Amino acid sequence: MKKGWELKRLGEVLIIERGGSPRPIEKYITNSPDGLNWIKISDATASDKYIYETKEKITQDGLHKTRLVNEGDFILSNSMSFGRPYIMKMSGCIHDGWLVLRQNGKKLFETEFLYYLLSSPFVFNQFNELAAGSTVRNLNIALVSSVTVPIPPLPEQQHIAAILDDAFASIAKAKANAEQNLKNARELFESYLENTFAKRGGGWEEKTLGEVLLKTETVDPTKKPNEEFIYLDVSSVNKETKEIENATILLGKDAPSRARKLVKTNDVIFATVRPTHSRVALITEEYDEQVCSTGYFVLRPKDFLSQKLIYYFLLTPGFNKQMEKLQKGASYPAVTDSEVKSILIPFPKSKNEQQSIINKLDTLSSETKQLESIYQQKLDDLEELKKSILTKAFNGELKIS
Repeated sequence: MKKGWELKRLGEVLIIERGGSPRPIEKYITNSPDGLNWIKISDATASDKYIYETKEKITQDGLHKTRLVNEGDFILSNSMSFGRPYIMKMSGCIHDGWLVLRQNGKKLFETEFLYYLLSSPFVFNQFNELAAGSTVRNLNIALVSSVTVPIPPLPEQQHIAAILDDAFASIAKAKANAEQNLKNARELFESYLENTFAKRGGGWEEKTLGEVLLKTETVDPTKKPNEEFIYLDVSSVNKETKEIENATILLGKDAPSRARKLVKTNDVIFATVRPTHSRVALITEEYDEQVCSTGYFVLRPKDFLSQKLIYYFLLTPGFNKQMEKLQKGASYPAVTDSEVKSILIPFPKSKNEQQSIINKLDTLSSETKQLESIYQQKLDDLEELKKSILTKAFNGELKIS
């Protein structure tokens, strides 16, 4: 501990209280300007440290069943966005998903210093360790109260906060540039992909997907109860990389009811559940004669059309927009196999031209993924730099002039 600093538990130096929810909440929601701001987890954003406004208000009658917070108070999510602090820029009421932290009488913390402290690995690692072993990680008053924190003199807190402000402003600018570059790389590939199918030349034709596909098979693994098989559920396809991950090995007797579609090498699978997530993948030899969920549409093209061209077509923004229009269901949006079959796909009749297009798309896809990897690594490095700076700050290792 640095000379002149104190080490105390948060419960010793802050008032820590839990929110509450009047029930049924619908009874207390109001549009009246006299209502109290009703602060929910959804009112916080990952990109901001302040709570400025709320989407809903509650009546004064609900106040005795919740917790009033004031401008300048800190609130922590006790579950979702685990342990992330926010500074109140208004007054309002918090539901039971929040804890509020406020100074008790004598000022021991500068606001910005306390924000950085609560955001630091120094505090979060304690939250994480103390909450370990719980099925659902939740913060509570006792847990937060037991966390120990360093308390420098107020003038030194001001210097530390100023240094962190400058450092994090530079990091935020670098992150914004990397994020924009990442977005640009993805948009460039998507634009080229869209133009490939939009600017068709002579010798192209257009058919529905149903017209270019072979019939695929269904199976029932439970009929071979002691045989192992690989099962691909909807989450097995990474929606970013379009690769199969986390496949499950099951015995036939343990097969879920949705494990019914047979897949073969070079098939293309497309998740019809939440179709705009674009979970599209090519089946490799590793998954030949295995089973996927009925939440997938299995595409096996006829000889005149390359499966890789179908794969790229399913990745086009135009196809995604059609899925968005067709999907039904608010909480569990989906399209049917028949609806996917009805989509028109343009393609050159020449297999040589198809292969030429595929080669170009493969090259651009590979280059785009390399750029994405570079920019993502830079973003990861910037996050690690933030953690490193915060760790040094609260270990008393920052140089303060």
